[in-house]
Order: sequence, then structure tokens, then C-alpha cells
Amino acid sequence: MYSIFDTHAHYTSHQFDDDRHTLLSELPGRGVVGVVDCGTDYDSSRACLALAEQYPYLYAALGIHPESIIEEDASTNTRFGGDWAAELAAIRPLFDHPKAVAVGECGLDYHWPIPKEAQLALFEAHLKLALELDKPIIVHDRQAHADVYALLKQYRPKGVVHCFSGSAEDAVMLAQQGMYIGFGGALTFKGAKRAVKAAAALPLERILLETDCPYMAPEPCRGKRCDSGLIAHTGEFLAEVRGVAPDVIFTATTENAKRLFGV
Repeated sequence: MYSIFDTHAHYTSHQFDDDRHTLLSELPGRGVVGVVDCGTDYDSSRACLALAEQYPYLYAALGIHPESIIEEDASTNTRFGGDWAAELAAIRPLFDHPKAVAVGECGLDYHWPIPKEAQLALFEAHLKLALELDKPIIVHDRQAHADVYALLKQYRPKGVVHCFSGSAEDAVMLAQQGMYIGFGGALTFKGAKRAVKAAAALPLERILLETDCPYMAPEPCRGKRCDSGLIAHTGEFLAEVRGVAPDVIFTATTENAKRLFGV
């Protein structure tokens, strides 16, 4: 059994409503020693903290996902009327909780028609908050590499670019800035050549494993609901890419996660 630390999960998703607590109770028996559950708005951030209070191995990241700007059912709109600044101000006191270990999930997403200026302002606000709190930031970057990298270079936070989809050169550059690079199930997909090259080029001490569950289950479970235990497949694949034993990958990535999140 491997030592698994999932640095990016969404157990507050409705996809877990039927068996959430059964699953979370079983994960330690499958080797899971840590999970960072990521909020995407005020309500989900509070829900992440509530879960973290119930499970010793689970921690919370608190923040506003760029998609929440346009999602009708996000508390950004249902509770705060689209005023993300007010929502982030409401999230700020939640970081006093000892299980709140990171700022995020936040970042830029140019795949969806989300107003760009609002996204940039929201991401900058998270970056400033992470520096103020001296906490790592969990960065979402979808089709927005240039702007994400520019802001990370400007602010120099500690944290992770999750579900990395850039080039090997980009990954090494970010690692040299002090960022960690997160790889999930998509690394195992046949079309993930860029991610594989990045995973091979990085120093092992800068790599994290994640799921983004319930999404992006790795091969051979692709298309099914994902959970943290399935990182076993991703880590074994990464071990093949790097030519090492799987235990080397799982030991290193668990230690990397503990170091970054201070747990």
C-alpha cells in the first residue's frame, strides 16, 4: 500500500452526496494519509472546513474559483450578488481555522466566457491574500498560461499550479520560482504528451499528486467517478515515466505536500 497525499479534491461535490462519509471513512484504509479539499466559493469553502473538522487527514483550501463569477448557483451570485470582493472578505476570517491550509482554488480560466478583467482582479486579490496570510496558493490555469505565469512572477507566492498543462520549460521555470507542480489523472491519458514531458523534466521535490476528484479519473478508470485512492494509478504511471519504483514517487510527493501545506 502506498502513502497517498491528494493535494486537490472536491469532496463537497454533489457527486459524493450519496456516499461521502462512507468513502471518506474508507480512504485511510486505501493508503490515503492526506487530502486538501478545495473550496470554489464561500459556501463550499465552509463545507470544506466542516469536512476537515470530521476527518483528521483532511485539510481545507478556501477561495473563489473563476467559474464562480458566472455560475448561477455559486454563492458568489446567490449570496453575494456577484460581488466577489465581498465574498472574499467573508472568506478571510475562515483562515483562522487551524485546518485552513491554503488559499484557493483560484486562478484564470479562458476556456469559458468569463469576463477577463474580473478574473484578473479576483486572482490578484487571492495572490495578495496568500502573501498576507503566508499560506500557499492553489492555482487553476486553463488556457491562460501567459497571464498566470506573469502574475506568479510578479507576486512570487508559494503554492502549486494544479492540473498542470503547460510545457516542460514552463514547469521548470515555475519550480525555479518556488512553485510546486500538480499532476492528476490526466497525466495518464494518451494525449498528455506535454504533461508527461513536464513530469519527466521536473525535480522530484517539486511534484505533487492530485485528483481534482470527482473529475479526471486516471487510466484504467477513466470515465468513472474519481476519488483519492485512485492516485495509486497516477503515481505508478509517474514512476514509469521517471524510471523509479512507485514507493519513491509516493514517499516524495507525500513529503512535498506536507512541507508545502505545513501539516
